[in-house]
Amino acid sequence: MSKRVVITGMGIYSCLGNGLDAVKQSLYDGVSGIIFDQERKDLGFRSALTSHLDSPDLRKALSRTQRAFMPEQAKYAYVATEEALKNAKIDQDYLDNHVVGLLYGNDSSAEPVYRSVKAMYDKGDTTMIGSGGIFQSMNSTVSMNLSCIYHLKGINLTISGACASSSHAIGLAALLIRNGLQDMVVCGGAQEVNPYVVCSFDGISAFSTRESEPTKASRPFDRDRDGLVPGGGAATVIVEDYDSAVKRGAPILAEVLGWGFSSNGDHISTPNVEGPTASLEMCIRQSGVDIREIGYINAHATSTHVGDAKEAQAIYNVFGANGPEVTSTKGQTGHEMWMAGASEVIYSMLMMKNGFIAPNLNFENPDEDSAKLNIPAKRIEKRFDMFLSNSFGFGGTNSTLIIKNL
Repeated sequence: MSKRVVITGMGIYSCLGNGLDAVKQSLYDGVSGIIFDQERKDLGFRSALTSHLDSPDLRKALSRTQRAFMPEQAKYAYVATEEALKNAKIDQDYLDNHVVGLLYGNDSSAEPVYRSVKAMYDKGDTTMIGSGGIFQSMNSTVSMNLSCIYHLKGINLTISGACASSSHAIGLAALLIRNGLQDMVVCGGAQEVNPYVVCSFDGISAFSTRESEPTKASRPFDRDRDGLVPGGGAATVIVEDYDSAVKRGAPILAEVLGWGFSSNGDHISTPNVEGPTASLEMCIRQSGVDIREIGYINAHATSTHVGDAKEAQAIYNVFGANGPEVTSTKGQTGHEMWMAGASEVIYSMLMMKNGFIAPNLNFENPDEDSAKLNIPAKRIEKRFDMFLSNSFGFGGTNSTLIIKNL
């Protein structure tokens, strides 16, 4: 028999705040974490918009050697993971004496690569790159750092699936646990927030240029959207076998009922309707739920013309005219990219646990596709016990999760 999969801990480092309490309040108040960044404009960016995060000071938490191996996004991931483990009542002694896995979504480490190459050219000597350069610059940097810091002995794998990376990480963790291959997996996603990682996105005009009104630039599903705003940080979710959680007296927050996935098999950057629809349908089928039980949909919608339209069509294909409330928290956070799948599970969990749905920020005028959905422009007070979360990415990778309150 397949095992039940539950969430026992969460942690987050976001432009909406450092930690669950701060993020919950920002969601409730409809706060935006998006700013104008002059450095990007000076570098030649068309759009200088970005979410804002401060780099955490880890000098008291980690040794100098440990910090030397960690790029920006690994530091975010460490802070998020510390909160998640504490939230799940897991200490280092438990990690030392149990086989705990790690699946983390990450699809770039651009700044360390840039700095390594620059050091080589400037100094004419590869030894000037430094010993931490290799470990910081690999896509697997977050997983390798976290696994060594916490002495994890289970699966150790980076999930690199564009903007669906961390949703896939949670889905894969659930699959391993359901089939008895792991009892617990630390999983999530991290995204660096620096100009180097997104300059090529800016070069293809992917970003909003509404620079005079940064907090109004990210407009998921709105008729007047003009592109996404890049964001980032890190989000960690502790996924665990139900029996294991009960045995150790863990706080059981929710159950991962199902995971759906698909590939568009089409254009590398332009989404279609068929792929997302298939992911939604697979997730619902695997979960074994009636769609009327789903009380909220957290959409991928990044504030691009084509992407939002295609997702709206896919949601309508599956839920019809009487579906639940649909919002994209990216109106507040921008697009958190590799982190987004995990962070949006946490955002949705915070809403579910506290009886509200955050506003789809800046949704003022629907278009012909979003008009068919139930998209609240303002916060609503609503109790719901099940949500669906979509995450899609370049290359046509799609991931959908359904999670139930416990």
